[in-house]
Amino acid sequence: MATATAFDVTAIRADFPILGTTVHGKPLVYLDNAATTQKPRQVLQVLADYYESSNANVHRGVHYLSGRASDLFDLARDRIARFIGAADSKEVVFTRNATEGINLVAQSWGRANVAAGDEVLISAMEHHSNIVPWQLLCAEKGASLRVIPMSDAGELDLEAFGRLLGPRTKIVAVTALSNVLGTVNPLADMIQAAHAAGAVVLVDGAQAAYHLPVHVQALDCDFFVLTGHKLYGPTGIGVLYGKAARLEAMPPWQGGGDMISSVTFERSTWNVLPYKFEAGTPNISGAIGLGAAVDYVTSVGMERIQAYEQELLAYGTEALRTVPGLVLVGTAARKASILSFVMDGIHPHDLGTIVDREGVAIRTGHHCAQPVMDRLGIPATARASLAMYNTREEIDALVSALHTARKVFG
Repeated sequence: MATATAFDVTAIRADFPILGTTVHGKPLVYLDNAATTQKPRQVLQVLADYYESSNANVHRGVHYLSGRASDLFDLARDRIARFIGAADSKEVVFTRNATEGINLVAQSWGRANVAAGDEVLISAMEHHSNIVPWQLLCAEKGASLRVIPMSDAGELDLEAFGRLLGPRTKIVAVTALSNVLGTVNPLADMIQAAHAAGAVVLVDGAQAAYHLPVHVQALDCDFFVLTGHKLYGPTGIGVLYGKAARLEAMPPWQGGGDMISSVTFERSTWNVLPYKFEAGTPNISGAIGLGAAVDYVTSVGMERIQAYEQELLAYGTEALRTVPGLVLVGTAARKASILSFVMDGIHPHDLGTIVDREGVAIRTGHHCAQPVMDRLGIPATARASLAMYNTREEIDALVSALHTARKVFG
């Protein structure tokens, strides 16, 4: 593994034009990466090139531009399949985002396989996107939604998980990495246990894909979702990975162009994978841009990114502890570079406003994870989420801004 000392963050930052922005007369310190990452010029240039030289619909035309666009689109799928370790590119379905991927599985696989009395198992640290689709399915089917509890530190109770698994458990849907707490879950062990109980596993990898190396075959998960805008790629593009056998057995979720083999007024037949799940004109530029994004991340090296971000996490954890009245939220032994916190006597929204005036962008609120807040007995947190282009100096700027907030509120 390459060491983090070999990581040239200055060169990385030079690839991201927006990082040179000035906010309220101060240099931008962007620490809201768990919401969306910024985009390198390599991705921006690919998007511009596509619209300037290759814009056409895919898989429909015989003319030159359509062929060129189709080739770029298909190559992007191949790149993403390699990036996540899929066995075949046909296991990579393009969606709008991770949320749509989860809904696709819930509505297609779920409707076909979950019945009254069955159980869907999720965790206490899930994003709303990995809660609400299963609630809708359970309400429709008369199934039960069960929840793996977590500790005050933000770690899942694996003994309770083992007790919750049973013959009625049809699917376990769990995040790889909490967007609030930064907790990295022990997926390999959880997936093995779920499969031993006869359950299918969906992994929400929206956060993990830009922090950690991903290999879906090694994990042996049945489904995995990610979203492009958190992986240094465009918005409006995501990926659902599914084992080919699972996807083959699932009915289409949406109907329209390109997902069909033939259509008459009497009946329709479906296209092969992955097109069966890609109705209508796709986000062609988004897919191509996401392909460029995974190429960029691969060129930097996920192991190097992970090592550098762990250094930032350690530095940021100690730096934040110097701020009077600040309490970190999420202290799992294994976590990624997400730092959530509260400050005594200051609402997180007020914190966000004050640090923004100092040029520092953080996220405040419940982070689309209200059950996490309920479990911890707090209404909201402030969250600084770090990416490969962040620096110790930027963490220092955050700490300085928080000291300013402390002075304002006494």
